[in-house]
Amino acid sequence: MRSTGFRRTFAALSVCSLALAVSACGSGDDTASGKTRITVNCMPPKSAKVDRRFFEQDIASFEKRHPDIDVVAHDAFPCQDPKTFDAKLAGGQMEDVFYTYFTDAKHVVDINQAADLTPYVKELKSYDTLQQQLRDIYTVDGKIYGIPRTGYSMGLIYNKKLFEKAGLDPEQPPATWAELRADAKKIAALGDGTVGYADYSAQNQGGWHFTAELYSQGGDVVSADGKKATIDTPDGHAVLQNLHDMRWADDSMGSKQLLVINDVQQMMGSGKLGMYLSAPDNIPILVKEKGGDYKDLALAPMPGGKGTLIGGDGYMFNKKASPDQIRAGLKWLDHMFLRPGAGFLGDYARAKKADAPVGLPEPRLFTGAADAKDQQVKKANANVPVENYQAFLDGNQSLKTKIEPPNAQQIYSVLDSAVSAVLTKKDADIGQLLEDASGKIDGILARS
Repeated sequence: MRSTGFRRTFAALSVCSLALAVSACGSGDDTASGKTRITVNCMPPKSAKVDRRFFEQDIASFEKRHPDIDVVAHDAFPCQDPKTFDAKLAGGQMEDVFYTYFTDAKHVVDINQAADLTPYVKELKSYDTLQQQLRDIYTVDGKIYGIPRTGYSMGLIYNKKLFEKAGLDPEQPPATWAELRADAKKIAALGDGTVGYADYSAQNQGGWHFTAELYSQGGDVVSADGKKATIDTPDGHAVLQNLHDMRWADDSMGSKQLLVINDVQQMMGSGKLGMYLSAPDNIPILVKEKGGDYKDLALAPMPGGKGTLIGGDGYMFNKKASPDQIRAGLKWLDHMFLRPGAGFLGDYARAKKADAPVGLPEPRLFTGAADAKDQQVKKANANVPVENYQAFLDGNQSLKTKIEPPNAQQIYSVLDSAVSAVLTKKDADIGQLLEDASGKIDGILARS
């Protein structure tokens, strides 16, 4: 799953039709008036006026710096539609440089639709400054097939005002699931419709959060070789048992269940929810769309202390792209997204002037001197209470990061049933739920 925010939620897949009657999105002929022409996607739609303006400004500055390159950007919403993604690739309709989620990388390589960037990546100035774990996501069998653009990790958003009201220390968020359960119970005891902890359990989002909660306890959804489910374990039982007990024994999760992200965000924004799992990019949405206040919203690392789910996005290249197009595309990515304190996602001074939030703890793309420069510019332009996120930054340093499992959406659909069952049925048989889910996941993995 992708998280919600990072401005990439405004971004686009393509206006290209899947119909073979129209011309392909990929440029085919890579020259136009003596220039190298590249098509790219994930341009913000016109409805996202500020981001659209920034994106167009950055393309214009790139073309001014590189007059021998012509960039043709396509927009739509969202950046990638899983329902049409494979069809666009197979039908030759994909752009020369195209947006992907982290979970797409190996799949695109496996179906032979990605260009091998290994011979060219040395020309990408910023590549060695990017976090190794993010680079590894786009490295398959020792070859480089993509460039990361953003990354996020899951944490715990909590309401400082409700913590204080419940007699809890807002500077000491729960570090374990036992502590979270105790804090949720105290918050729910405030009454007046207040919920201590909320979780998703529909539209594949319950399976997504089950995965994050399992990772936090040191477990895995799928075996290392990708062939078997590994959820019917003590860690898997602990995840469902904890949710069941908070729902039925503690009554700290409220009576309304089968929630999805918008429901939970609405609860948090209205001041009626103490905690929920999320990435930092939810915070601006809670403020700008759901009525929350930055000063009340804080972020802690995942309870459990063992791991956190990471996700994000990047760009891959059409296997039909010419060497000149690959070189041009890498230069474009470097200019747009991979300059510390600059570019579409990193020009914090420009974002601040546009009243966009600056100072959130993620995305954290760079390492070393590049990261230091990026953080320095971010800090100088911060317009949100950065101290509210320090616990998240400090705690994440000791957590093992794990990407989503293969066939994530199919697996999440299976796990949704287990999560929703324990939240809606007091007598749910956790052992049977996990046994059934394991069998279905094994079938999914066998067919992939």
